[in-house]
Amino acid sequence: MKNIAILGSTGSIGTQSLDIIRRSPDEYRVVALSCARRVMEMADQIAEFGPELAVTADAEGAVTLSKVLATRGIKGTEIEYGAEGLTHIAELESADTVINSLMGMRGLVPTCRAIQAGKELAFANKETLVVGGELVMKSVKEKGVALLPIDSEHSAIFQCIQGNSENPIKTILLTGSGGPFRGYRRSELEHVTKEQALHHPRWSMGPKITIDSATLMNKGLEVIEAKWLFDVCPDQIKVLIHPQSIIHSAVEFEDHSIIAQLGNPDMRIPISYALSYPRRIPNDLASLDFFSLEGGLTFEKPDTETFRPLQYAFDVLKVGGSAPVALNAANEELVQAFLEERIGFTAISEGIGRILEEHEVSYNQSLEDILETDRAVREKTQNLIREY
Repeated sequence: MKNIAILGSTGSIGTQSLDIIRRSPDEYRVVALSCARRVMEMADQIAEFGPELAVTADAEGAVTLSKVLATRGIKGTEIEYGAEGLTHIAELESADTVINSLMGMRGLVPTCRAIQAGKELAFANKETLVVGGELVMKSVKEKGVALLPIDSEHSAIFQCIQGNSENPIKTILLTGSGGPFRGYRRSELEHVTKEQALHHPRWSMGPKITIDSATLMNKGLEVIEAKWLFDVCPDQIKVLIHPQSIIHSAVEFEDHSIIAQLGNPDMRIPISYALSYPRRIPNDLASLDFFSLEGGLTFEKPDTETFRPLQYAFDVLKVGGSAPVALNAANEELVQAFLEERIGFTAISEGIGRILEEHEVSYNQSLEDILETDRAVREKTQNLIREY
């Protein structure tokens, strides 16, 4: 039985991870959970799974959770909060695998701590590799730990290269649905609403990643993640817009053979593979029905003139150093401002471009340097947001 700790258990990835665990009670045991604000939801999770440790975002949440558990007569779960609590989960002695489904930059430090503690890491926190790819992958090699991708695209690539360790990758074909505004002109994006941007045609995800999918920034972040995870050059990564979201990504090898991974757009499939790796365990999820695929499978080139964040990602990947940190920090702040309806949709792309133009790139950054760059860029971005 594998002991699982989940960072971000009430989010989309966290709840789907628990669903996989629920379906295979003889395979997995939950030892730790964390949440940001959804304390009542985590209380229900604690009642069902009985972890030894639970972590909330702040002291107020910890107090609330303690009272709720006491009222229900639930005992045996230690309660902590804040960054120290997340670190405790990442390093928890009883955990075999840490699932990092935290959103954004705050997943970086727990990732580093889990790797240093020698934990197997299943991660959907792509920002970890976007901002700290060089640092993280060096640590992974030094510690010899498994870094298992949960994102459907990177899980697909990971699956495609199994058994091909002696065969170099020629090209990674990274697929994406194109988001809710596929086919829009730039002028049409100026008037889209938050509600429209949050309506993804294929996937059910949290608000931040859904907006990233609408701008194609999510695909850009995945490009950077793929570079570090699979040790390829930026020119070896091609993005294919694939509206049906059936081919989750593919790999072309030097003999021009292409291996692809297909399946229904259900995040529980890559989550299950990450948790059971290197085995594949049975589940009762729906099989892909090829005969129900109306219109077949289609592919398009991404429109990087309209959806500039994808091009920004390729640009900062080639520049390297602190450039991806600046990209990520600016994007997180601008997306949050859009969700709070303080800026328009196109201001996300425009703002990122302005921040990157002004950013002075530094290299060979330590963890502390990355955190300081992130802080400084966020401050600049907030000043920019006030201009809109």
